[in-house]
Amino acid sequence: MTLFIEEEGNITLPFDIKETAQLMVETSLACENCPYEAEVNLLLTTDEEIHVMNREFREIDRPTDVLSFPMLEYETPGDLSGVEEMDDAFNPETGELVLGDIVISKDRVLAQAEQYGHSVKREYAFLIAHSMLHLLGYDHMEEEERKVMEDRQRKIMEKAGILR
Repeated sequence: MTLFIEEEGNITLPFDIKETAQLMVETSLACENCPYEAEVNLLLTTDEEIHVMNREFREIDRPTDVLSFPMLEYETPGDLSGVEEMDDAFNPETGELVLGDIVISKDRVLAQAEQYGHSVKREYAFLIAHSMLHLLGYDHMEEEERKVMEDRQRKIMEKAGILR
């Protein structure tokens, strides 16, 4: 598994961001029975920068906690059975499945950890698990989708041992 991490801004989160991100990406892939080595990009940024991205890509004019940019389209969420037939699904240099990009606002991580009464690490881990599910085709626009996604998020967090 390859995880590329880039950080912007002057906020430092109080734990090993790379170690936690690797744990969450690997746990998400294991919980979803991904049979491939995968590649994920993670950008940790500020409210200001994620606001610009949210406006540009989603036409929502406010900051958000996390944005997900999947590289693949799925007929069924989490079903990787057809990816070998897709053009550009795998990095030709590494052979890894290219899942996409995750963008997280460090400002939101800190604020939401306080708001929800849990650790900053737990909030960061949760946002990665949530975004990984988006990279694997899950969504939460409909009530039934939301329930499925929440159940999967809970299982990933439990398996990673990061609880409230």
